[in-house]
Amino acid sequence: MDGYAVRNADLASFPVSLAIVGQSFPGAGWPGTVEPGTCARIFTGAPIPEGADRVVIQEQVRLEDRDAIIDAEPGSTMWVRAQGRDFSAGDEILSAGRLLDPAALIAAAGADCAEVDVAIRPRVALLITGDELAQPGTARQSVLAIPDSVSVGVSAFVEQWGAIVADCVRVGDNLAKLTAAAREMAQTANVIVITGGASVGERDFAKAMFEPLGLELLFSRIAIRPGKPAWFGRIGDTLLLGLPGNPTSALVTARLLLAPLLSLMQGRPLEEALGWQRTGLASPLPACDARETFHRARLSGCLVSRLDFQESHAQKALADADVLARQPAYSPGMAEGEMVDVLRL
Repeated sequence: MDGYAVRNADLASFPVSLAIVGQSFPGAGWPGTVEPGTCARIFTGAPIPEGADRVVIQEQVRLEDRDAIIDAEPGSTMWVRAQGRDFSAGDEILSAGRLLDPAALIAAAGADCAEVDVAIRPRVALLITGDELAQPGTARQSVLAIPDSVSVGVSAFVEQWGAIVADCVRVGDNLAKLTAAAREMAQTANVIVITGGASVGERDFAKAMFEPLGLELLFSRIAIRPGKPAWFGRIGDTLLLGLPGNPTSALVTARLLLAPLLSLMQGRPLEEALGWQRTGLASPLPACDARETFHRARLSGCLVSRLDFQESHAQKALADADVLARQPAYSPGMAEGEMVDVLRL
């Protein structure tokens, strides 16, 4: 605080008159010593002079010539920041895996660190499949076209979770062209995300395109709704994540699978990506079959409400949702007021 640096021992009785013998400014200080019966003018952020052990704020001091007069007990607050009160030499300032958000950067710079070791941001290539897909804004030109919203959403999602979109290519359902695109991506990408083409149709080539490249399939589908066609594998050091072609299913599956993958690749705690929370149901959930179900829902206070339109192509409903509500497989239904796990979208 702005005020006067004094010796606490000089404040035994009041009023007290102290001779002003110097001034301490931020970045400059004052080289002298506060002797008994003296004080120094001091400003916020300046070092406390030798001999002084407290500051009396200027609102409690009146001046007479070169003397500071303190008429009454100034209180118990010393207005001095002790060295090491925030952190000391040897303290851990940021734990491994900490995201370098503004607060973390302030702490690191405040510890006088010019550099910190960071994880390399994963390079993600997006391979969007489907003859029917068209650039948003042009799909209206053909009744056979569908706007390619999945590449827009997944690209933003990848960047939201700290990775780099190294490439994004839309390829029609042609195995030779898809294999060529996959081969090129595998040379530079850490992760290739493929959307669509994972079913058993004649033009579903999501896995087949990687077979000539040495595909090691780790799982081929998953018992969840939405997102059953999701698959995971690798070719060499490059990881492959297949997402459904429906944009809503793709984004829900990315939230469940891609977010934790990218987090772990950057050394971040898994809990950052999968921070499930328990909350009450504002409305009931219907019975669930053999697939674990993730309902698009909205959280209001401590209650969550399932959105009515849950089909995998429901893109407006996805925008209206802010959480996923998790329902176990074979659940007979859940009543209003029951507790459910939710995950922020």
